[in-house]
Amino acid sequence: MGTQTIARFYDSDVEREWTGLDRHRTAFAITSRALAEYLPKPNVDRDICTVLDCGGGPGRYSMLLASLGYRVTLLDLSAASLKFAQRKAEDLALEIADYVHASATDLSMFEDEQFDAALLMGPLYHLLDEQDRRRCLTESRRILRPGGVIFAAFICRYAAVRDLAKWSPERLADDSDILTRLLSDGTLELDAGSAFTDFYTAHPNEIAPMMEAVGFHTQALLAQEGIVSMIEDKVNQLEGPSWEAWADLNYRCASDPSIYGGAEHLLYIGRR
Repeated sequence: MGTQTIARFYDSDVEREWTGLDRHRTAFAITSRALAEYLPKPNVDRDICTVLDCGGGPGRYSMLLASLGYRVTLLDLSAASLKFAQRKAEDLALEIADYVHASATDLSMFEDEQFDAALLMGPLYHLLDEQDRRRCLTESRRILRPGGVIFAAFICRYAAVRDLAKWSPERLADDSDILTRLLSDGTLELDAGSAFTDFYTAHPNEIAPMMEAVGFHTQALLAQEGIVSMIEDKVNQLEGPSWEAWADLNYRCASDPSIYGGAEHLLYIGRR
């Protein structure tokens, strides 16, 4: 799938992408806790901590990190998402260091070892070709300082099957060939007019070796929805101590390999 197709998809409904983490609060809560645990602290570990939010869309994580004192550069294929992020940052009185319209596979506008951390919260979904994924990862490693941290999100291999079981189980017989390919090489090509683009999924067992092959040292692998993947609707309605109790429980369980296959997304954390 070409970059123009992906850009058009995200240009078409930026607001929905921005509110996506409101619909999936547990994933945002777990990722936020992981960022707090593994990122260097501004004015403690470093005077200024620089982060590249690569493929960050309308910038939910960019805004979060900027509010905590990080110097964030937001990069995305979608020009509409970047414009939305600029307006949102102004509304929230937050400073984003730079907005860059580019692909995650070419970070040549950045110097070697320029950033303390990099976020890949979406690009790897859309890179169906293994060489493109490797290029994205090697570029991300290049722009990180020694000891820099990478956070890379993957769609879990079985998420599409679970989604089919939840919403359209009767389609399995008709889609058996497509699902055979999904389970063999991880790619899923959707019909025109589908609610998402073609995408790549990762088996839990292949993520750490993939990342280590380009020079990262694994720190953690987390089930991004914890133990409530696809059963989070009532949890997401909670507030206050009840919500925090569930968020804490899910983060505590997120690194348990026994739940990886049941998560919609997996979050890899590594160091250069």
